[in-house]
Amino acid sequence: MRVIMVMFDSLNRRMLPNYGCNWTHTPNFKKLGENTVAFDNSYVGSMPCMPARRELHTGRCNFLHRSWGPLEPFDDSMPEILKTNGIHTHLSTDHYHYFEDGGATYHTRYRTYENFRGEEGDSWKGVVDDQHTDNVNNGRFDSQDKINRMYMDTESKQSQTLTFDAGIEFMQTNKDKQNWFLHIESFDPHEPFFTHEQYKELYKHEYDGKAMDWPPYEKVTQDEQTVNHVKMEYAALLSMCDKSLGRVIDLMNEHDMWKDTMLIVNTDHGFMLGEHGHWAKCYFPFYDEIAHTPLFIWDPRYGKKDCHVQSLVQTIDIPATILEFFSIPLPKDMQGKPLNQVITEDKPVRTASIFGIHGGQITCTDGRYVYMRSPVKDNRPLYQYTLMPTRHGGRRAFINTDELKTAQMTTPFSFTKEIPVMKIATLTDVNQQHKYATMLFDLVKDPLQENPIDDKSIETYMCGLMVSLMKENDCPIEQFERMGFTI
Repeated sequence: MRVIMVMFDSLNRRMLPNYGCNWTHTPNFKKLGENTVAFDNSYVGSMPCMPARRELHTGRCNFLHRSWGPLEPFDDSMPEILKTNGIHTHLSTDHYHYFEDGGATYHTRYRTYENFRGEEGDSWKGVVDDQHTDNVNNGRFDSQDKINRMYMDTESKQSQTLTFDAGIEFMQTNKDKQNWFLHIESFDPHEPFFTHEQYKELYKHEYDGKAMDWPPYEKVTQDEQTVNHVKMEYAALLSMCDKSLGRVIDLMNEHDMWKDTMLIVNTDHGFMLGEHGHWAKCYFPFYDEIAHTPLFIWDPRYGKKDCHVQSLVQTIDIPATILEFFSIPLPKDMQGKPLNQVITEDKPVRTASIFGIHGGQITCTDGRYVYMRSPVKDNRPLYQYTLMPTRHGGRRAFINTDELKTAQMTTPFSFTKEIPVMKIATLTDVNQQHKYATMLFDLVKDPLQENPIDDKSIETYMCGLMVSLMKENDCPIEQFERMGFTI
């Protein structure tokens, strides 16, 4: 038995033909749909990048306890569990956050791993040149990004291509072997939306503005032509991702790997391309463009394909599904559920899910209603609980010294293996999501989430689900206070 997981970053569900899009050039995603089960109600958990990857290892939400950060010493890691049970685990990625402060403990959980440099503002090539200051008007990483692109002047040199080259090499080398897990992870189509001309040609459009393939993390102030241009740049990069995905599908066909190899294609979250008047993610409410994710699974044990299922699932279910496939017991702290019964019978594994970002709103959905709850006052009290005081946010380094001075050891949580952790006060807000109003949406009547509803009975029902799930997560007591819940 083998598992291949192809993971993209910031893959927007509404841009895929499998979920109703009819204008992007993505023939291999169509092929993927013909060979897998597509999940219509897959949602994020902990946001954004590294919190989501912690969920892929541990199978439990983490945003209520800490922000962006590495795996903790007490965390159960799915790839490491596989490794200790005789399954060869291999990571091929260009997701550079794995290799910087605030990541750094994920890749070493695999038996083997390789990484490829140059995405976004990755501190890669050392060129001393003060002229590199005018790229795509995004800010701090523009200069380094422009330098990096000089070294990726052909598609074959782009880090996405190299990542899939390495994944294909692993598949070819081990096509006759059993008991392996291959994780191919591309940073694309995360911004900046850098592609070469053959992909841009697929989306010809009028645009006479300056270079704009890296939208800022703020409200949209640009005109409609610019917004459309950014969407086309994203679509071009999506088509490049589609080509890379096709290489995996073609190799599975060539070697008849469908008979004994699970295929998972997933993402960490979506991306806002001007919808609701916003770019990007994290500083505003997690609308469906961000939180409602594409997910595809082929399980050779059942042969179910070319169909959709409706049951509510989350990122935390993916590691549980992989462990179950290899007949390995789930660790007791894993909250995710294997999805085999969802695949075969569309039998639900949960009635509701919570998701969010540390220090922001807490959002709950039951698959129909989405309830985005904001703090009741000043976003306090708020603490992080960790033994690994690094994070993302500005410096991509250590939690700052003023906050570390507040640190005190506190009693263990249920999932920390009887290990006490540091309790560190959050003194400054790392995102602004908490400043938005509490909102409730009915996805049946309002699938685009354009008109919040005011229904006290439904809000009470959703609050009950949220509190129950927070308790199930062993949520810190002050989070209930911050959200205005009495327990």
